[in-house]
Formats: sequence, structure tokens, C-alpha cells
Amino acid sequence: MGRKTVLVSGGAGFIGSHVTVELIEAGYDVVVADNMSNCDLTCFNGVKEITGKKDIPFVEMDFCDLPAVEKLFADFDIAAAIHFAGFKAVGESVGDPMKYYHNNLVSFMNILTVARRTGKCNMLFSSSATVYGEPDQLPVIEETPRKDAESPYGNTKRICEDILHDCVKAYPEVKGIALRYFNPIGAHPSALIGELPRGVPNNLVPYITQTAIGKRECLSIFGNDYPTPDGTCLRDFIDIVDLAKAHVCAVERMLKGKMKKDYEIYNIGTGHPLSVMDLVTAFEKANGVKLNWKYAPRRVGDVVAIWADADLANQELGWKAERPIEETLRSAWAWEKRLAGK
Repeated sequence: MGRKTVLVSGGAGFIGSHVTVELIEAGYDVVVADNMSNCDLTCFNGVKEITGKKDIPFVEMDFCDLPAVEKLFADFDIAAAIHFAGFKAVGESVGDPMKYYHNNLVSFMNILTVARRTGKCNMLFSSSATVYGEPDQLPVIEETPRKDAESPYGNTKRICEDILHDCVKAYPEVKGIALRYFNPIGAHPSALIGELPRGVPNNLVPYITQTAIGKRECLSIFGNDYPTPDGTCLRDFIDIVDLAKAHVCAVERMLKGKMKKDYEIYNIGTGHPLSVMDLVTAFEKANGVKLNWKYAPRRVGDVVAIWADADLANQELGWKAERPIEETLRSAWAWEKRLAGK
């Protein structure tokens, strides 16, 4: 493999699988590595079907295992690494913070440590809008002050950003980009890959689709008394394919020497807020289904409203969110029906 090989850690999961598709379709060689703790091979096999590539390298490994990371970098000539191999359930992180701090920080530091030894380290970090907390002004820009995290999960995102920032300052061979995602939703238009939660979904759209298919009895909307137009939280829902394409733009920026600074941060969102109730209504309209839903008490840790100013990503990365919300929600429903064999 040439120097266009990109490592996708946690690449068998929801975001990683969609990013792998877009990288391959942009002409990159990709090696996918995952410990399979939060997924199975469904999406990886879907990636092979979408791209027509049956020989995508896959390594089952734990990025907290330093010798395994060393072997991975010895076996593949990796030009850039995209890091998704982190635990991501907010509630679980509150109940078991050490699990999250160990996995999310050690895995990231191991990749940075080994990548530096290759002499050139291009690191793309999967960050989150959670670093903004409950913002004082909306929409948030990249310079919006970060707030104290509401959960250990959110804090690991903040700490990893700081680690990458400090490594870029200290080590000339390290360059980094942090992409702060807002709310990724949907599935690939082929319905061959999508979000595949284990157990009860933590995210809104899988809960919507599982309720629509009859797997869940009722969708709970947490809080209808927020200071928003309809009383439900406001979010920036970004299509998963649009999000994946932002990673291709960021990888190209790193590998083609277009970065203006050695560490850059970009908001990846639509810039257009939708309420939770707006999303439920849009799903029903786009797919011609009625959902059984109810209001429930507010959930601890939920911010009232957050959405992105994505102008910097539009201008510097040459990226823009394009898919209409109706298409996104139709793809999510098509994926759910495929999983159910319908």
C-alpha cells in the first residue's frame, strides 16, 4: 500500500463505516481496525458491498493495547489516522467514569505515540459539540468558549482535544484536525450501512425508527417545557453521509499540505436547528408513518439548544452539508426496515 493509506480506528461502527465508504470512493486505501465491543460486522460487510471492494484490510484489535497498535503501524504504511475507537454513551460514562477515561484516552494516546515514530503524524480526531456545554451565544463558532463537560464522556472529548493541541505544539512531526460533530443521523442511501445500537438506543433517531417498526412501544420526548418555540430541545442534526464527506475533506487538507495551522478545529453541522418535536414530525411526514410518542420529564445533562456556525468548514475545507432532512430520515427508515427484513 502507498502513502495514501488511512487508518480508521473504530471503523466498523456507525460513523466509521460511512467514513470508510467515502474515503474509498475518493481513492484512498483504508485499513479498518476495531475491537468489536460496540458493533458487529454488519456495517463492515455493507461497506464492502457498497464499494465493491472485498479485500478491505480489517484488524480486530484494542487500541488500548500498545503492542497491537505498534504491530498495526508496522504492517501498514499509514499516512493519516482517524480516531473513532471510543466509548460514547453519556449515561454509562456517568456511572462508570474510569471505563471511559481509560479507553478513550489511552487508545488515543497510543495512536499518537506510535504514529509519531513513523516520522509524520496526521491525526484526525472525532470530537463533539459536547465540548461547548450549554453555550452563552448561538450559533456556536469554533472560538466559542468550551464549558465544563456534563459527563465523563464529554470530558474525554475535551481532554483528547487538549492532548492533540499540546502534541502539535511540542512535536513538529504532528499535525491535527479536530472535527466537532453536532448530531449525526441517518444512514447510507443504499440502506446497507446505518446506526446499529446494542440494546436500548441512546440516540434519538434509532429510538424513533425502532418505535416505528414496533421494536419499542413508545418514544419518550424528554422535556416539553424548555424555553424554545415548541418546548423541546433544539439540535443541529447532520446527515451521516455529509458528516463522512467532511472527513475526506479534512484528510485531503492534511495530506496535501493545505493546513494554515498545524492544529485546526472545525464545526461539522448544518447551521440550522430543529427541535426534537420537529424531527419527530419530519420523520412521520417523510415516511408516511405515525409514531407512538409521549412527553417525559427532562433528562439530566441535556442542553436546551445548540447548533453550529459551520462557515469555517464551508470556507476552509470546501465542505457543506447538503442532504435535506427528509432524505436523511427516509434513509434511516430504509435501514431499520432492512434490519427487520421488511
